[in-house]
Amino acid sequence: MKKEMSSFDVRSVASEMASLEGGHMDKIFHWGAGNVLFRINAAGGGKRELFFKDKKWLYLAPSKPDTPEAPTSFATFLRKYIDNARVGKTFQAGSDRLTVTELFKSDAEYKLVFELFGGGNVLLLLDGKIVNCLTHRTWRDRVTRPGEEYSMPKARFDPMSSSFEDFAAAFGSSGADAVRTLATAVNLGGQYAEEVCKRAGMDKSAPAAGVPPADLETLYSAMRGIVEKAMGGGDPTAFVRDGRIEDIAPVDMASYEGLERRRFPTMSLAIDALIRESKEEEDAAAVDPDAERLRKRIEKQRETIESYLEEAEGLKARADALYADYQAADGLLKVLLEQSSRISWEKLREGAMKIPYVTGIDPSKSLVTGRFSGMEATLDYTKSLDANASDLYGRGKEAGEKASRAEEAARESEAELEKIMKGLDRAKALAMSRAQPTKQFWFERYKWFVTSSGRLVIAGRDAHSNDNIVKKHLKERDVFAHADVHGAPSVILKDGAAAPPEDLRDACAFALAQSKAWVAAMAEGSAFWALPDQVSKTPNAGEFVPRGAFIVRGKRNYEHHLAMELAVGEVLYEGHRKVMCGPVRLFEGSGKYVVIRPGRGKGGKTAGELAKSFAVPEEEISRILPPGDAEIARREWPGENET
Repeated sequence: MKKEMSSFDVRSVASEMASLEGGHMDKIFHWGAGNVLFRINAAGGGKRELFFKDKKWLYLAPSKPDTPEAPTSFATFLRKYIDNARVGKTFQAGSDRLTVTELFKSDAEYKLVFELFGGGNVLLLLDGKIVNCLTHRTWRDRVTRPGEEYSMPKARFDPMSSSFEDFAAAFGSSGADAVRTLATAVNLGGQYAEEVCKRAGMDKSAPAAGVPPADLETLYSAMRGIVEKAMGGGDPTAFVRDGRIEDIAPVDMASYEGLERRRFPTMSLAIDALIRESKEEEDAAAVDPDAERLRKRIEKQRETIESYLEEAEGLKARADALYADYQAADGLLKVLLEQSSRISWEKLREGAMKIPYVTGIDPSKSLVTGRFSGMEATLDYTKSLDANASDLYGRGKEAGEKASRAEEAARESEAELEKIMKGLDRAKALAMSRAQPTKQFWFERYKWFVTSSGRLVIAGRDAHSNDNIVKKHLKERDVFAHADVHGAPSVILKDGAAAPPEDLRDACAFALAQSKAWVAAMAEGSAFWALPDQVSKTPNAGEFVPRGAFIVRGKRNYEHHLAMELAVGEVLYEGHRKVMCGPVRLFEGSGKYVVIRPGRGKGGKTAGELAKSFAVPEEEISRILPPGDAEIARREWPGENET
């Protein structure tokens, strides 16, 4: 099962985070070793949960996870500085697993940085300096501590913006095979390196430097196909083996041929589904402390292996660069060696820094740093170029040997863990008894229900989805429904032109119940429906149409005396069991449903009760309930009738 996000996953989630722009920071929670939740009031109404989980997952959670009542010092600090801050743009830094979100206060402009590499981190920046961060660390080339200047990780090859010439150069200078070159030099990672080779029909073990130009173009075209699909929003997919999610990606993967595909409306929902399954496995292992100890050891060993491999690759690349720019490097060493015995350190430093490719010099240690063939290397000018290159190759070989020894140790730990896991029958039984989510459909990114005639009704959750629902899904034969209440959602009844009157009334009732009329606990109200050509985003002269709002011109067909109540019950949709929230009329006679009405402070309790009743995760119920609190008015259950 996938253990962390790829750079393409991060790009997809960063695109989804654009929906937060214009919203305001509400509450911040922090718990455990690395869980941080940012609750954001999205523009136009509705709360969004931006969840940084376990220092390695970043996504918009479909519902609020369990959070501690008392804030930690880190959460208190962030609340003090960015409470009610306006959310600006979010972007990914190159192809790094790192996102930056702009935050605006009246007196300052902050940046919220999420790092999903090297153990993970959350950092708050002001004027380029770190105000506070979740994890304090010192790296070889950067420091993440309050008060320090924040520096991005060193730029690496960016597959999302590179040209074919850059791509070909990376292959030409590589001493590895094609798949390793794609994974490291081209910075795709192992998963997408395998995928590019598969799509291009390329032997992944072929030497990279010997790949013909025509095959290079095929590989580059395959890579760009993945990149463009991911950058355009993608097609979030989970790849399922034996009923369990093995991997997720923002694009369909040819390398998972034969596995079941499970589509998701957003990458965040795909991540959420993966984490739910992963949590079940973690809970099963948590009953045995030895298993938990081994997991932590293996995670640390894998981080160490990755660090050694990156170090080995970097040292080899520097040594290769010296020979690629032999004349400049050799000439520099000879000149500095000769001049060091004749002039002072100060003059030697002054003269060396005038050389364009020299970036630093330390005469006290006989070291000079320069850029050769695009790579920066520090050399000892009392040694020859061959000796310096040999030192770099030697250090790289040593790092590679350390990685091999660490890999062997990790495999021993994994074998020990597997042995322990085989004996945890009780934990497996516990995992099997947990509520399982139902199959997800594309329309679940919105509020929804299915009418008695089988027509789908969808409604926006916030201003962003209100805009999307009309622009993307309102077609010629559909019907638009809305309630004259501030913050009411846009509602679409698919194929509404041929719908019976009761379907039109149900769509209006849904539009009213999913509005702030529910929060206000009104007893009843009115809503209307109109045709698609009456709905417009173009205002009259002197008017302004805010985000998520529309102008309806012409006749409005009102439905009055709509009761402020809904029902939650089971339905069968395309052969799959779903739990649906919709007008009560739809469930009458089904024998198994619960009627809800506006409540007072009972929202969380009601969602939990319903989740137990229908044997689904609580977040699945939370997503379908109307805004605000709800309480159970009555139950219609086999053998039970409670009021």
